[in-house]
Amino acid sequence: MNDRNFGRVITAMVTPFDERGNVNYEVAERLADYLATHGSDGLVVCGTTGESPTLTWEEEYQLFQVVKKAVGDRAKIIAGTGSNSTKEAIEATKKAAELGLDGSLQVVPYYNKPPQEGLYEHFRAIARACPDLPLMLYNIPSRTGQNLLPETIAKLAEIENIVAVKEASGNLEQACQIHRLTPPSFAIYSGDDFLTLPLLTVGGVGVVSVASHLVGEQLQKMIQAFETGNATLAKEINIKLFPLFKVLFCTTNPIPVKAALNLKGWQVGGLRLPLCEISPNLKQNLEGVLQSLSLI
Repeated sequence: MNDRNFGRVITAMVTPFDERGNVNYEVAERLADYLATHGSDGLVVCGTTGESPTLTWEEEYQLFQVVKKAVGDRAKIIAGTGSNSTKEAIEATKKAAELGLDGSLQVVPYYNKPPQEGLYEHFRAIARACPDLPLMLYNIPSRTGQNLLPETIAKLAEIENIVAVKEASGNLEQACQIHRLTPPSFAIYSGDDFLTLPLLTVGGVGVVSVASHLVGEQLQKMIQAFETGNATLAKEINIKLFPLFKVLFCTTNPIPVKAALNLKGWQVGGLRLPLCEISPNLKQNLEGVLQSLSLI
């Protein structure tokens, strides 16, 4: 099996578009390279932040290859190949394995709201179809309409290549219960930047981050400070970055982070409908936070 360790800071990478709304693979390549040298241990490609609902599978497969080539062995590439169709998720995940990627992010099936047994069978089927590819579960009830319970996660953690969870329920009690029920080797990642430090205190190992597009090295420093017992420094970094964590979710992700990257000159373009551009008032607030942190 591939290396099970995805690292501490994993960036949920945006998908750049050109002025016509086509995927801008050249900017994606440069952005991936930048992230890999500025604090990111791994990149989730074609996750929610990457606007996966409006990408075609062909666009996704090309992005996987472009990003993997850009970063080489400097960062793990985790493919967002989840679906609310088990068959579709298996096909996409097999393709990611064939392309030599390092792992796959598997979101809880959305809209059809399967019960816990259905969720278990869904993820088990994907894991069995791709036994050599490490899988990260992705629990985000606010988007999927269903919560992957700690007991179900613990059962799934018994499967060899299900190695981690991106926990974005916002519930620290649930994260603590997951840690209690799963083996020490099972990795729990925060799915919310502002909960990264609190999650570390209940057994988390890192974050699948949006803010790391802008402050990846500072997030690394915060986590390393916590791990080495320097709680004061970790707290100081968290408090300093907290306004950024909040403003990047002032409206639906990835609208604010793409606006922030454009303000920094990255030219990642706009968004595909039904997502839309940030409002002038929110953009002004975003710009103020970026300036206060000397990010623009």
